[in-house]
Amino acid sequence: MDLGTIIGILVGLGLIVGSIMLDGSILAFFNVPGLLIVLGGTIAATLVKAPLRQVLGAFAVAKNAFLERLTPSDEIVATIHELSQKSRKDGILGMESVEVSDPFLARGVVLAIDGLEADFVVRAMRADLAGMQSRHDQGAGIFKFMESTCPAFGMIGTLIGLVNMLQVLDDPSSIGPAMAVALLTTFYGAVFAFLMFGPIASKLETRSREESLRGELAIAGIQAIIGGENKNQTQTRLDVLLAPDQRGAPDEEAAE
Repeated sequence: MDLGTIIGILVGLGLIVGSIMLDGSILAFFNVPGLLIVLGGTIAATLVKAPLRQVLGAFAVAKNAFLERLTPSDEIVATIHELSQKSRKDGILGMESVEVSDPFLARGVVLAIDGLEADFVVRAMRADLAGMQSRHDQGAGIFKFMESTCPAFGMIGTLIGLVNMLQVLDDPSSIGPAMAVALLTTFYGAVFAFLMFGPIASKLETRSREESLRGELAIAGIQAIIGGENKNQTQTRLDVLLAPDQRGAPDEEAAE
């Protein structure tokens, strides 16, 4: 579970609600017509923009903004070295005894154990990685569209409220509800866009980059294993994908 996403949303909402309650009533900021205009309009526009399956897929991908399911890079590197050692000692089939927690690396190991050529394994893994990136990009794109659309429907609600207000200027009791719709739709549009949809889109992009990096680590590791590289050669191949503080020191005993 990614506590940062949850804490950020809860703190943001808490600050807004707390500020409202300091000088007023939270019920005054609850307006059903305004919510229908902003959320209903945003969802409707999103369905016009993209096929239904893509919209539903985006909400399925959105869970990645709230879950921390990525295998740590250092764990992937350690697993690659263990797989390499087993392969060099017991042959390629020796890797079957190694427990691999990362699903993408595990798929590469299966392909390697099947005795497929390195080029074929790399192409298959890169195709899998490209498909994952495409799905994540679609999901982030949907939420980016919702981020940009929400404030627009907030303005539409404001215009609707102002028109309704101008029509009832001779009836003071009707001015208040019309003005509430006019102002609250802009408020709803800003909150949903900049506290939820926008940050979720950015978090999905970050998750996609992180998962792509781990995928590249797995591909480089499988290449090194199939090529029979020693630990230092493998680490050198992996270091180009790691931050300086994550890179390993040369192992003199491993060099051949």
